[in-house]
Amino acid sequence: MERLDPRTTHGTPDPLVPGGGGAVPGGTPGGTFDPWRYRDDARVTGVDLVDYKVEAQDGGIGKVDRSSHEVSSSYLVVDTGPWIFGKKVMIPAGTVNHVDHDERKVYVDRSKDQIKAAPEFDETADTDPAYRDKLGGYYNDTYSAIPPGTAR
Repeated sequence: MERLDPRTTHGTPDPLVPGGGGAVPGGTPGGTFDPWRYRDDARVTGVDLVDYKVEAQDGGIGKVDRSSHEVSSSYLVVDTGPWIFGKKVMIPAGTVNHVDHDERKVYVDRSKDQIKAAPEFDETADTDPAYRDKLGGYYNDTYSAIPPGTAR
């Protein structure tokens, strides 16, 4: 039997590869999820996304009411209209998979149910670090195979 060299990697490659490929549709930027930064390949740089329609993995969820491009603090506020009774949701920039500027649509890599179950948008706390940690943590957990809020 041949011995394996411990200095050499064996088996399947890492599912999260640098540059955006990964186990999640659309991949995660650089192999990790940064909720407050748009992905390099999302086609968002320098574009005002207000009034773009927003598409979850399983259908439309509303339109962009407000967008932020602040460094390490970017997000979308989406007006869901009648979908969840006229509420607005704050979606971290890291969930944006890509943008189709011709169709004026933003595609996020979450399902409607994941977005609906997110912490409620609080317009007065959108810059509060504790609120952002809670929201960013929720969306980070939705990349996991374990449902959000489940003990690990």
